[in-house]
This record gives sequence, C-alpha cells and structure tokens, in this order.
Amino acid sequence: MSTIANRLAELGINLPTPVAPIANYVPFVRTGNQLVVSGQISLAPEGLLAGKLGGGVSIEDGQKAARQAAINVLAQIQAAVGNLDNVVRIVRLGGFINCTPDFVDAPKVMNGASDLMVEVFGEKGRHARSTIGVAALPVNAAVEVEALVEIA
Repeated sequence: MSTIANRLAELGINLPTPVAPIANYVPFVRTGNQLVVSGQISLAPEGLLAGKLGGGVSIEDGQKAARQAAINVLAQIQAAVGNLDNVVRIVRLGGFINCTPDFVDAPKVMNGASDLMVEVFGEKGRHARSTIGVAALPVNAAVEVEALVEIA
C-alpha cells in the first residue's frame, strides 16, 4: 500500500468513486507536471451536504462540507494519476462557499479543505488559496473546491 493510501486509512478516509461532470467539461486536465481538478461539490456517500452558510448551515457543518469536497478532489487526483504518492505538491485550492450576502466567515469554512490537504500530504499539502462566497452552487451544494496540483 502507498504512503498516502496508508495515511488515508489512518484518517479513516475511503475515497469515493469520482463523480462524472454534470455539464460540458472534464473532471481534470493534465498538462505537463500540472493537474487541474474541476470543482468538486460536497457530495458525501450518505448524500449531499447542502444549504447556505449564514442561512441555516453552521460553520462547523460548512467545514465538514469543505472537507468532503476536498476528499472528492483527492478521488479525482487518484483517477488522473493512479497513485496519490505521485503528488509533488498541492499548489492551490479554490473554494466557493454557498452563503448569504452578509456571511463573512467563508475562509473559516474553507479551512475544512485546507486542513485535510495538510493532514494527508503534510508540508506538500500547504497551498495558496482563494475563497469566494457565492449566491448559489450546483444542486444547492454548500461548498465546491477546485485544485491545481503538481504531479510527478
């Protein structure tokens, strides 16, 4: 078993089967040593983590949604490169938080995704990041996360 697979097992994380895109795009693009992963929503095995931050969804639940979206990013990376040990570095995450106009804690929500990358990859998981509050996300997902990854 690979080093990262062992780490995921220690964390109790089973990567889901990657979800197919719901529109006219591909789930990832590999160019040279870079992998761009399209936005992954907060779809968990038990269902969609949905709703609006600041409108009924707590920061803690938003962090869980961001973590799940990041797990879905990992599933797409694995589908693209076959083995997560091929990740050289998580370069950047982009986070989209479904929230009310007055919600100002989107960065706290996105920490759910960022913390996961560091838990899984250690220092290679530290990344640049943007977090944006949005009025809506596909299928009312609470969070969507995209990634830029350096791969071997």
